[in-house]
Amino acid sequence: MITEVLAIDDEHSLDKALEALRLGELVAIPTETVYGLAADANQPQAVSKIFAAKGRPADHPLIVHVDSVEKVGRWAAYVPECVAKLADAFWPGPLTLILPKAEHVSTVVTGGHNTVGIRVPNQAGVLKLLNRLDSGLAAPSANPYKRISPTTAEQVMYGMDGKIAAVLDGGPCEVGLESTILDISTQEPRILRAGPVTKSQIEAVLGCEVSVPQSHNVAVPGNVKAHYQPSKPVQLLCGEVLASTLAEVSPSAQNDIAVLYYSQQLQTALEGNEAVTMKLSANKAHYAQNLYYALHQLDQADVTQIWVELPPNDETWLDVHDRLSRSAAK
Repeated sequence: MITEVLAIDDEHSLDKALEALRLGELVAIPTETVYGLAADANQPQAVSKIFAAKGRPADHPLIVHVDSVEKVGRWAAYVPECVAKLADAFWPGPLTLILPKAEHVSTVVTGGHNTVGIRVPNQAGVLKLLNRLDSGLAAPSANPYKRISPTTAEQVMYGMDGKIAAVLDGGPCEVGLESTILDISTQEPRILRAGPVTKSQIEAVLGCEVSVPQSHNVAVPGNVKAHYQPSKPVQLLCGEVLASTLAEVSPSAQNDIAVLYYSQQLQTALEGNEAVTMKLSANKAHYAQNLYYALHQLDQADVTQIWVELPPNDETWLDVHDRLSRSAAK
């Protein structure tokens, strides 16, 4: 299969992507979080191609992307009152809601579960595509299973070229990390995957406590222990330990190490060493936006391992810590 790269802001390209989706083919789409590998959620056979292209287990549920809150009722058995509040505050945006699935929603989409994840992405071209399709798009991240999620069309092609019909190129993703997943299928709202929308923000909208499990391992997208991984092993170290450990490595061996860091203190400590280095911003939003891109770049450098300086440990950085811990898991 020849994978075509299409510009999302071009009407002819949107028409080609729309035709491919209607024919049951896969199209990678940009969202504000990461690029997704999309199929028409009303076509179970098309959705099954996602699992084959990614090498993803069939019992892992997918998120259904729609273009407005009004479409939620097409996919959910019922829509609680809180959906309107959450949609008003966070949609379009990086929040996925878990709801009881409507009867017609295929278990291929839900991974065999009786709930479905639904999100309205904040990407104008994709919203236009969804409106024209008049369906939902089932879409996990557009990368081979357990590898780094792509935040550019080039990264999608790196893992999916020849496996899918097309990639809609919308430029770099603005958020850069996967959505927060909030389960509102029961009386107690629960965050099942940390993301850009925080517990405090959700509680402010709902006016009630939202639980966050100590370990994010419920069967939702991206919640396996080892995930978002480069092909090279990742070590997570606080800045002081990273600097002192690297100083003990011979200059010739430092050449085999890539260091991803953010702090000025570590930048000073790294001066004069032979490691491949890349600096991210100390601003959380900018850090998150560029994290996967940086890991992609370092993974393709001539090194054998990647060391990452642990970022600040507070609620706003929880999703970053979650993704990094999975990237380093054995």
